[in-house]
Amino acid sequence: MRHARRRIVRRVARLAAVGGLLLGGTMVTRAVASEPPDASAAPRTLAQSASGAGAGLVSRLGTDRTAGHWVGSDGRPVVAVTDERAAEAVRRAGAVAKRVRHSMSELGSAASTLRAAPRVSGTAWALDYRSNEVVVRGDRTVSGSDWSRLTGVAHGIGGFVRMERTEGTFTTRLNGAEPILSTAGRCSAGFNVTNGTSDFILTAGHCGPTGSVWFGDGRGDRQVGTTVAGSFPGDDFSLVEYANGKAGDGADVVAVGDGKGVRITGTGEPAVGQRVFRSGSTSGLRDGRVTALDATVNYPEGTVTGLIETDVCAEPGDSGGPMFSEGVALGVTSGGSGDCAKGGTTFFQPLPEAMESLGVRLIGSGRQGTAAGTSATASPGAAAPGASAPATGVGGSPLLARLADPRNVGPGLLIVAGSLVALVATRWIRAEQDRKAYRRHYSATWG
Repeated sequence: MRHARRRIVRRVARLAAVGGLLLGGTMVTRAVASEPPDASAAPRTLAQSASGAGAGLVSRLGTDRTAGHWVGSDGRPVVAVTDERAAEAVRRAGAVAKRVRHSMSELGSAASTLRAAPRVSGTAWALDYRSNEVVVRGDRTVSGSDWSRLTGVAHGIGGFVRMERTEGTFTTRLNGAEPILSTAGRCSAGFNVTNGTSDFILTAGHCGPTGSVWFGDGRGDRQVGTTVAGSFPGDDFSLVEYANGKAGDGADVVAVGDGKGVRITGTGEPAVGQRVFRSGSTSGLRDGRVTALDATVNYPEGTVTGLIETDVCAEPGDSGGPMFSEGVALGVTSGGSGDCAKGGTTFFQPLPEAMESLGVRLIGSGRQGTAAGTSATASPGAAAPGASAPATGVGGSPLLARLADPRNVGPGLLIVAGSLVALVATRWIRAEQDRKAYRRHYSATWG
């Protein structure tokens, strides 16, 4: 009877250990699947090298023989060319050549003609390299007469100008990764920058004029800083100087949610087709692709040129939020149309142009031996206000809290390890009992 009970206990223990292995494996799988796309699981697209190769070919061949470049679905650089000799040069360089009818000079001339036409609020246009067209969009606020007049200008340019009506309204996204608030409204903290003496938040220019005072909470108890420079319309960037002159710890980290962040290691220029990420306090972390460069948007407040066009969604409150890819800072959120329920178009102010104009550089870029263009995960828990990371809390979560968080792989791994120990222990106990039973039998037989 006693032996039967032992067998039952051992069998239950083995079944429990096997069940623990299955449960732990499931938890680990779910935790890995729920990782944010640009944290440690961020895919490497090598878009920076592809973009550099494409840009080099365009620069060498000239704007009369090329019409832009982009990153193909296979990650290779694609260059639009107007003649076969240029196509051969592109192929010899290891890139993909696409023959098109209109050169970059023609596309640029068409955009200049549209800029010279009477301004129509609610319209935008950009150079679509892949279709070799200039795409003009009008939102629902554009009247029929204004749209007809702009269509006449497009027809006068030629058949490579495409007219499209779009749902929603082209607006600045005032109201971002970390919220900052003033009497002008709510905006985003973008990237932390410095001029070597003082530290600043680089955000959108439409967020507020020079002199705007910004706070980190709705009660006005924590003053972040004051806007000291900016440009809008025309461009869309501004500088908020920290109240104490320093950004603090974690200034090179962009928050991506769930207490995680991406360390920014440098600045760069995007390529059409490149996958990018945007973080904002209203809609959180979102991703998409760059669809066009050098876009012009006629907001109700004024016209902004030279923007990056993407299919990443954004909503009011995301203005000034950071756009990045593979740890490289690319721009800050300007505006767009649509929302994150139905999708839409979002425009970004390019970062290198804004930093050069303001005479600042990223804080901590290229620090700790991290090469520009790579992603690095970091805990943004100790980040300063405006670090595009949580401004409250120091040092991040304790180890036990992180292990207990079902969104992490820790709990699953602990269950798997415990189940393995239990399974090995039951096998060892059974083997030891079998040896003792054999010894007793041997002694009784040969006693």
